[in-house]
Amino acid sequence: MSKFEDTYRHKGLRKKLIDLLREKGITDERVLQAMNAIPRHFFLDSAFDEIAYEDRAFPIQEGQTISQPYTVAYQTQLLQLAPYNKVLEIGTGSIYQATVLAEMGATVYTIERQKKLFEQSKKFVFRDKYPNLKFFYGDGYEGLPTFGPFDKVIITAAAPFIPPKLVEQLKPGGKMVVPVTEGELQRMLRITKMADGTCTQEAFDNFSFVPMLTGKND
Repeated sequence: MSKFEDTYRHKGLRKKLIDLLREKGITDERVLQAMNAIPRHFFLDSAFDEIAYEDRAFPIQEGQTISQPYTVAYQTQLLQLAPYNKVLEIGTGSIYQATVLAEMGATVYTIERQKKLFEQSKKFVFRDKYPNLKFFYGDGYEGLPTFGPFDKVIITAAAPFIPPKLVEQLKPGGKMVVPVTEGELQRMLRITKMADGTCTQEAFDNFSFVPMLTGKND
């Protein structure tokens, strides 16, 4: 069987996962519908096929992880996506989070600092399905000023602080969702940029992410 086959069994496991996310407090049905439409096992090594729909993170290449589905749903819900939002994602990783955003109709600009992971995006199985998903190799702390400003920014790694250049690239009224390190865990924050350029900050639950690093890694 091809790795890229989405069987009735996979769909059944995915539905169970969506039911679990609903039980855990995810209320945005658009987020749940998008995650139900995307075969998570496509984003993992075939060795994980049997457990791809468990609500937990798994390792991918370069010491990175594919986030726990609950974390993906939680961050996506906090973004409050509107149709055709322009979103900057920091940390492409497995491409799963970016695909969820693209499935919801956002135009996604995603940056990866690990060269090997970025190269994989060129062979991405859904490349033709999501022309609204655009891949970049670069330093997440710098963002993509050429393509900004953005309606939303999402950071999928543990930031030691709120990156100022990413705040600059937010539109007035735009929101950033970022896990900021507090001790061994990260506090999920939502930053909203006001019309005068100042920002408000809301704090949510604690999570655990791999660290957000500077520069590019060849």
